[in-house]
Amino acid sequence: MSSKYRRLAAQLQGQIEAGVWQPGDRLPSLRETARHSGLSLMTVLSAYQLLESQGWILARPQSGYRVAPRQHSPANAARPALHAAEAVDINAFIFNVLQAGQRPGKVAFGSAFPHPSLFPREQLARSLSRVARRLDPAHQLVLPPGCAELRRALARRYAARGMAVSPEEIVITSGALEALNLSLQALTRPGDWVVVEAPAFYGALQAIERLQLKALAVPVDPVQGLDLDALADALGRYPVKACWLMSHCQNPLGVSLDAPARARLLALLKEHGVPLVEDDVYAELYDGDQVPVPLRALDEGVLHCSSFSKTLATGLRLGWVAAGELAPAIQRLQLMSTLSTSAPMQLALADYLGGHHYDRHLHTLRRRLARRKGRFYQALCRQLPPEVRVHASRGGYFLWLSLPAGLDATVLYHRALAANITLAPGRMFAAGEQFRHCFRLNVSLPWNAASEAAVARLAVLTAELLAAR
Repeated sequence: MSSKYRRLAAQLQGQIEAGVWQPGDRLPSLRETARHSGLSLMTVLSAYQLLESQGWILARPQSGYRVAPRQHSPANAARPALHAAEAVDINAFIFNVLQAGQRPGKVAFGSAFPHPSLFPREQLARSLSRVARRLDPAHQLVLPPGCAELRRALARRYAARGMAVSPEEIVITSGALEALNLSLQALTRPGDWVVVEAPAFYGALQAIERLQLKALAVPVDPVQGLDLDALADALGRYPVKACWLMSHCQNPLGVSLDAPARARLLALLKEHGVPLVEDDVYAELYDGDQVPVPLRALDEGVLHCSSFSKTLATGLRLGWVAAGELAPAIQRLQLMSTLSTSAPMQLALADYLGGHHYDRHLHTLRRRLARRKGRFYQALCRQLPPEVRVHASRGGYFLWLSLPAGLDATVLYHRALAANITLAPGRMFAAGEQFRHCFRLNVSLPWNAASEAAVARLAVLTAELLAAR
C-alpha cells in the first residue's frame, strides 16, 4: 500500500504544480478517486493526508479537500526539532491517567488495548482448562527463558514469515513491556543516551526514567513516519547506545514505515553501530493482504519484542523477545526481577497456538478493527470542529487528533473524564510539551449507542474548548 499511496500523492502534486488544480479548488472526493483509480479508500485517504501534511491541500469538513493557498507550500514548513532530555519525569502523570481509565462505566477511548469483545475467550478458556487438568503442581515454576513448547511455537511462526529464529534465542516475558525493558537494560547503563520517538509509546519514557537514561526524541510524522534526517542528526551528534522504535502501526500515531525508510533506518544504525530494540506489538494488526516485514527480518541483530496482549487477551501478560546473542543476558536480568512468567498461561498459550485457531482469529480481528476504525473516523470528521485534525493510518486501532496550537488536550481529558469518557492526552507521549495539544483515541470499541453518544459529547466538549480561546 505504501508505494501506491505515494504514487497517487505524487500524481496529484504534479497536477497541482501544473495548474490543473488551482488554490481553493475542491479535489475529487475520496470515494470518487478510489473508484477512478481502482485503489482502496484507505490508500486514497493516506495519499490525501500525505499531501495535507506537506501543505499541498487542506481538509475542509463537509466539503472535502481543497488545494491550499501558495503560502502553504512545503518549502515554508519548518521541520520538527530533535528533542534531547537529560532527565525524564513522566511516570506520575501516566500513572494517574491509567488509574482514572480503570474506573467502571467509562467509554474507554483512552485504553491502550483492543476491546475485550474482540478476543477469543472461549477457545482460550478451553486451552487453559486442558492444561490445568494435566499440570503437575510440583513443576509450576518455569524459569527463564520460558516454556519450551511456547518458544518452539513462536519459532515456527517466525519461520512461516521467512525468518530463522531459534527457540534458544527467544525469552518469554510478562508482556512485551518487560521484554522491551529487559532489552534496553541489557544494552545500556545509567546516563546513556537512547533514541525514542516523538511522540513515543509512554512505556518507553517510563523505562528511560526508571533506568536513569537520557532521551533523544526523534520526530515522527503522522503520515510519513520517523524523520530519518533527524535520526541521522541524533546519531551523529550524540553517543547513542540504543534505539527503541516502532516501524509498524506506531503508538500513538498509527503510522508505518515503508520499505525504503526501513532500509535507510537500518543502514543508519549499522553505520553508527547502534543496536535496535524493535517494539512490534501491533505486527498482526495490519490492514490488507500485504503482511508487514519486521525490521528483525532485515537484520538479525535487532532485538524483536512482541506480545499477545493486543491480539488474544490483555490479561495474559505474555510477551517475548527474540534476542539473539543477548538472550542469556536478558534471562539473567529477568531472573533478578520477575523470576519467571506464569507457567499455566505459557502452557495454555502453547496449546492454543497448536490448535491452528490463531490465524483464523487474526483474520477476523483485522477485518473487525478496520471496520470499526473507519466508522469512528467518519463520525469524528463529521462532528468535530473543522480546526481539529484527525490522523488515520491503515492498521491498528488508534486515531491521533490535533487541536489548534496553544490549546491543551489535558483540559479536554479532564472534561471528558467528568463525562465518563477517557482519552489519552498528548502529554503521555513525550518528555516535553510539544504534543500537549494532541490526544489519542482507541477506536476498537463497538459502534453502538454508547460510543455514538460519546463521540457526540466529545465533539461538544472540543467545540467548547475552542470557543473559550
